[in-house]
Amino acid sequence: MSRFRNKVDAQQAHIFSLRMAVAILALVCAGLWYGWRSAPTDLTVHVPPDLRSGSTRKWWDIPSENVYAFALYIFGQLNRWPSDGEQDYRRAIYGLQPYLTPACKAFLDGDYEYRKAAGELRQRVRGVYEILGRGYSEDPELRVKQLDRDSWLVKLDLNADEYYAAEPVKRVVVRYPLRVVRFDLDPERNKWGLALDCYQGTPQKISLPGGEP
Repeated sequence: MSRFRNKVDAQQAHIFSLRMAVAILALVCAGLWYGWRSAPTDLTVHVPPDLRSGSTRKWWDIPSENVYAFALYIFGQLNRWPSDGEQDYRRAIYGLQPYLTPACKAFLDGDYEYRKAAGELRQRVRGVYEILGRGYSEDPELRVKQLDRDSWLVKLDLNADEYYAAEPVKRVVVRYPLRVVRFDLDPERNKWGLALDCYQGTPQKISLPGGEP
């Protein structure tokens, strides 16, 4: 009788251990399923433009070249008024919202209202473009400075031309210090994963060699 009872107890203990193993496996599977469900379906990897020498980098690292290109493109679009600044500037701010931080968007809205009240937008045509010989490749360390893992200071040397109707009213050479930050909030609308945080200091007029403005 005792031998039979011992055998039954051993079988019950074995069944209990199997049940525990099944429960542990179920918990492990649930954890793996949650990790799989929470993993991103898309991953943005920033690759430097020149791959002739190869490149090995962390997936979250953003090359300085890409940061500079982003700042130049977005800032250029903000300052591209092809027909009438009163309409074009507002349209540019609205259309580029995904590439602007909320603070920068608020700053630009205020700048728009100020310029409009001062009569600096109506029938104004404006454009900015990079000065030949003052791009990123000529002096990378001057053009882009990484402030921390998620922010950069970008210095753009640009010609700024402005016209009222067909008459030129402004032609200056300016260094614009811009702040760019990591901005991965909406990959569907912002593939860069970056945002312009407006100015990191005051824009400065500069002089070109030969005494040109």
